[in-house]
Amino acid sequence: MRTPYVPHVFGEEVERKLRSRMGWLSAAVASSIPWPKKDVWIRYAEDDFILRGTENGQQPTAPAVTVPGTSQQIEEGLAKVYRLTSVLGWFLNGYVDVVETIQGSHPMGFGTQMRQAYSEVGQFGDRGFDCNHMPIIESENVRIALAFWREGQRLTRVHDSYAFLSYFKVIESQYQQGADRADWFARHVDLMTGEAGARVAQLRADGVDVGRHLYDSGRNAVAHASFGGAIVDPDIPADRRRIAADLVLMRELARHYIASELKVPTAWELYRTRNRIEPWEPLIDEGALAALKAGGTPEGEFGLDGLAVALNLWPDSPMPGLSRLIMKVDAVHEGAARVLLFNDRMTMVFAFVIDFVKGQIHTQLDNSGLLQNDEHRPIEEDVREFYTVFHRVIGNAVVELRIEGREPVDCEVVIPVNILPRNPEEAVAEAVEAFRRANAQEPE
Repeated sequence: MRTPYVPHVFGEEVERKLRSRMGWLSAAVASSIPWPKKDVWIRYAEDDFILRGTENGQQPTAPAVTVPGTSQQIEEGLAKVYRLTSVLGWFLNGYVDVVETIQGSHPMGFGTQMRQAYSEVGQFGDRGFDCNHMPIIESENVRIALAFWREGQRLTRVHDSYAFLSYFKVIESQYQQGADRADWFARHVDLMTGEAGARVAQLRADGVDVGRHLYDSGRNAVAHASFGGAIVDPDIPADRRRIAADLVLMRELARHYIASELKVPTAWELYRTRNRIEPWEPLIDEGALAALKAGGTPEGEFGLDGLAVALNLWPDSPMPGLSRLIMKVDAVHEGAARVLLFNDRMTMVFAFVIDFVKGQIHTQLDNSGLLQNDEHRPIEEDVREFYTVFHRVIGNAVVELRIEGREPVDCEVVIPVNILPRNPEEAVAEAVEAFRRANAQEPE
């Protein structure tokens, strides 16, 4: 499943985007995922979505998603929002569900009462929201499974019976024959752990066929209400307790199906498994790449020396002096390569270690710094830019490395050891002032 880079734009550029056209569709959402405080524009699956922040003005507003759309495009625009909310909720381990829409020539928001009615979210900071590398859903069966998952997540703790039915439909929607669905249940119920596994053990101890129980006493009992037939009676406490106990198991089976059968990753799963350096692999000699991935040490150059690289701190653009750094491979050993990025005047160097075996890149602040050579000395902008990177990385900012024509490559977050992170702006201002004082004291 494709998980491409998802550009995130914050600040004034979002405002310009919202003023760039007439005709917008906005959808207020109920959400259990942390929502951005300020607007963020993402480009996902070749469409533009603007997640409306909850603190854009003086009064709090409801979480919402805004998309381009005229009055003739409401159905099309709303379908895009539904698809986005399905995958966004799955990816960030919660739910996002549309509750109200409005269309107009200008993008409209939803007021405080709407937020209080539907929002149970925590919040990201002004620029903290991140759904990068969210999977692209291209198969109809995957789309419908995520839609039912979204409904189940929203209904959990609101209406257990219908939440159960939605989770059951995640799996039921994937099979034309009931026997095939039953076979899947039979092969997977014993893989459940935690509360779901405990429910399986309890049912088994009572001599219950778990798959048949979930279908007859769960799915059918919720979906049908024929007189005298098996139903989940909302007035009988035992029925409500039973469906609540089964809901834990049904939810985990639905989650397991989406993750293991449909192979839709979550953000956490991608964090553990994504090969960060994949965008650069076509630039590397095939034989050397194979050796490096196997933990070997190839000899000679293998394709990275001399490449022009831009360095930025996500989600910002590169600072002027970091927009074109030249890469030099400094050392290679057992599947890892240390690379150095120099500015054109050779007054700054940034060091990174590429772990080809794990598909990760690590920032080496200890081997980065300001340089002085026979021709050039650092200038004030060098100091400002270097220490901006240094102190923001210490504060867990994400470094991105960009080669033209390739997706950005993100580096692992630096976990400071024996370092107390400081306010980056204050630390940078102090470094610049120290540089000015040192220059003023030098004899001409």
